[in-house]
Amino acid sequence: MKTACVDIGGTYIKTAVLEDGRLSSLQETPTNAAAGAEQMLRNVAELVHGMPGVQCVGISTAGEVEPQTGRIRFACNIPGYTGMNPKTLLEQQLGLPVAVENDVNAAAMGEYAFGAAKGKRDFVMLTFGTGIGGAAFAGGQLYRGSLGSAGEFGGLITHPEAVDPACQGTGSYERYASTTALVKRVSARFPELTDGRAIFARLEDDSVRAEVDGWIREISYGLVSLIHAFDPEAVVLGGGVMKQDYIQSQLARQLQPLLKPSFRGCRLIPAQLGNQAGLMGAGYLAGRCAGLE
Repeated sequence: MKTACVDIGGTYIKTAVLEDGRLSSLQETPTNAAAGAEQMLRNVAELVHGMPGVQCVGISTAGEVEPQTGRIRFACNIPGYTGMNPKTLLEQQLGLPVAVENDVNAAAMGEYAFGAAKGKRDFVMLTFGTGIGGAAFAGGQLYRGSLGSAGEFGGLITHPEAVDPACQGTGSYERYASTTALVKRVSARFPELTDGRAIFARLEDDSVRAEVDGWIREISYGLVSLIHAFDPEAVVLGGGVMKQDYIQSQLARQLQPLLKPSFRGCRLIPAQLGNQAGLMGAGYLAGRCAGLE
């Protein structure tokens, strides 16, 4: 089976063909979001037309997606995307079955089918970047919630003292534990350190390391709540910053004392698929929905 995989982001549209668990024909094309959602979806259709022999299409996309219909409930990075239905439009243009999923959910599906969570039925996944995205699997199924938007873990309140009802997001997990929060925290003391790579290159500096350790502590606060709430066998940690071995070792050390003893068997594992997770998850979902897997 050959599946066309598409990952729609605000900057680039990534495409590939998934066959026998492997991606080929990887390509990146500028999204050109300013041209609007209708033109963007026409571009997606043209890209899929250039993949001969594919039997179905999987779409990973930014925004909130209605899982039953494929309609975009809300998206802020592509003008006109909110309210559109990529599934219906692309099926009409391509004559192929199309499945559409939120990008973080798709990444979790990729890790479940092919990556770090393969063989695990109960796990949560978090991605750390500009914000914090998340997804949860229960009994081998993606947990969607009543509206299909479950997994907004970045919205957990970890600092209630900082909450301002007039300003959405204040006091939230992602304000303190995202990669953005790390850079903001460290650069306040060391203005020359403006990205994660520069920060981790200076870990031998005790003062820099102390700030990083403080940020890792913020990560652990959210994980404690999630582990106690979901009782997962594993937590998959994604995002480029999580490739740092120091984070994994320090996080395990900081987290364990905060957990009830019966929850300490939960494993922290780094995501394996990197920026291909969404493509692979979308392809996996499309094959299932089309009855081809």
